[in-house]
Amino acid sequence: MTDRSTAPTTVIDQLGVSAALEHASAGVYAVADSGRIVWVNARALDLLLLGADDMIGYDSHELLHRDARGRPVPRENGGLRQQPDRQADRQTDRQALRSGRNWYPRGDGTLLPGQWFSLPCEANEQGVVALVAFHPAEEPEPDAARPAPSPRALSEGERLALLADTTAQLISNVDVHGALRRVVELMLPRLADWAVIDLIAEGDEVTRSLVVQAEDSVLRTREDLQGPMPPIPASSPMPLSAALRGAASALAGPETYDGPPDTGIAVEQRRLFEATGIQTAAIAPIRGPHEVVGALTLGRTRRDEAFTTGDLALVEDIARRIGIALENARHYQRQRQIAATMQRYLLPQLPQLSGVEMTTRYLPAPDASHVGGDWYDAFPLPAGDTALVIGDVVGHDLEAAAGMAQLRNMLRAYTWSQDNPPHRTVQHLDQAMRHITDVRMATLILARLACDPAGHWILRWTSAGHPPPLLVDYDGVTRYLDKGNGLLLGTGTDRPRHDAEATLPPGSTLVFYTDGLIETRGELLDTGLQRLRRHAAALAHRPLNSFTDRLLERTRPTDNDDDVALLTIRIPLGTP
Repeated sequence: MTDRSTAPTTVIDQLGVSAALEHASAGVYAVADSGRIVWVNARALDLLLLGADDMIGYDSHELLHRDARGRPVPRENGGLRQQPDRQADRQTDRQALRSGRNWYPRGDGTLLPGQWFSLPCEANEQGVVALVAFHPAEEPEPDAARPAPSPRALSEGERLALLADTTAQLISNVDVHGALRRVVELMLPRLADWAVIDLIAEGDEVTRSLVVQAEDSVLRTREDLQGPMPPIPASSPMPLSAALRGAASALAGPETYDGPPDTGIAVEQRRLFEATGIQTAAIAPIRGPHEVVGALTLGRTRRDEAFTTGDLALVEDIARRIGIALENARHYQRQRQIAATMQRYLLPQLPQLSGVEMTTRYLPAPDASHVGGDWYDAFPLPAGDTALVIGDVVGHDLEAAAGMAQLRNMLRAYTWSQDNPPHRTVQHLDQAMRHITDVRMATLILARLACDPAGHWILRWTSAGHPPPLLVDYDGVTRYLDKGNGLLLGTGTDRPRHDAEATLPPGSTLVFYTDGLIETRGELLDTGLQRLRRHAAALAHRPLNSFTDRLLERTRPTDNDDDVALLTIRIPLGTP
């Protein structure tokens, strides 16, 4: 709840009566030609248990006029304004002295029976056209007795539990649309018979994304009621239109849409009420941290279970949590797309080697925040060797992708321009990385593949803290090339690095990979390494592309949350 202090009196000061109104015994607020409240006195805030920010800027009729059951009152049945279409009607409306009885929704969810009257004014610079005064009624009207609590009314503890469960579902699931379904399962039939979620796409297109019915405690998705919606109207006061603009929440029923529809949205809402039999609905904007992303509608099919303003506050809280989750998901998805696109452009095309097959795979992480750090590389060297690289920058997302690009380009330049053994090149890269890149730490393997005069394929490599390559013989015997190990890049130490060398048997397959292929939470690294060996051995006779696809599919842990880079080389069975 915001602070219940009166709004600045600038607007009413120009009427010359601010001091008197501020100390009036009745609640008083000022209404502009648009129907929105522009000033309110302290007494009104105290009576309504609201803060100035809860009233200033809101449509006075939509915010304050209710019947004894808490339902919105049509404008023609007692509202201050009827939104006339013609200038002459508007002038007449300003000059009319009006009064009536009303039930005012309060900040604590209760209703305040009251009497009101409006005093028309000549419009000033702020557009004030009326002052409205109200005070509690001494006795409610005979037919306006407060209804008995709805059998669906939740206690304060139950409301808090529902909000906590909603939050847990939304923050613990990467698949937000799946989480929305689970949130709906929390609300139905506990809170309503129907749940409808309308979402706004980035192009301001609206889609009725989810319509779910609770029937005999069984939830059914009504795909026939889902689909594209008309565009959001700029000024319609109807409840769903206002909610999609983020203007206000509202209670509604079939009678809300009895009149001629003002927009396509109203047509769809009438269709919804007719198809579902909803008799009372609570409609709230789904607001993210920066924008409105949709609207949530909960509906009940029994009139004696009408939603109240207290229920509306709960629906607003649920919608707010949905909005934060949806906007964050969209933000992460944008980041993921940018990072994945950047990664695709940065990962190289493979060179053609005589007799040697080579293929790669890159699989992004499920979570956008983990995309970007893994890479592979292969390129010919002036002396005729082929450089092979697999690496992983410590970090996430665009930062890791940018760091990977820096390291890849530096390593290519050093390897090409200086005919050094791999360990010397990596040592040089480590020293330079600390001073001319933004990369904090990284692991990698740099190898040189060459064919000697006798036709044997020789691999020389050095490792900077990276998982060891796996060599799979043609007959399925496997071994890890675990020599040539050194510290990862970026530690700040200058310990000597070393090369290792191995002769690759004819028909063998060499597998370079990043840790996303073998690591998962709660499992020893050795378990992942053993799993990789078993599957690689079983696939030894597969063609290289099939070998690589099946190895990635079978070896990567199902709960993996990291990206994976994979580089595989098949040595020919005969001499080149």
